[in-house]
Amino acid sequence: MAVTKLDLREVPPPERHPMIHEAFESLESGQALEIVNDHEPKPLFYEMQAEVDDFDAESYEVERRGAREFVATLPKK
Repeated sequence: MAVTKLDLREVPPPERHPMIHEAFESLESGQALEIVNDHEPKPLFYEMQAEVDDFDAESYEVERRGAREFVATLPKK
């Protein structure tokens, strides 16, 4: 699976979700967006699940790698 990576830790919070949605839309079916964030991206998961038909919520993964480092994989159907 091809993965596009996006590190959001230095991006101002109001710009993060629009940036994520834009990057996700540019993916082909079967690809994934990997984001690195400074907090648990649970609200993003719920937003994607409710609003983005191509988001594969069942294959979503998140891993905490440090106090302020969470890596989430958002797969596209």
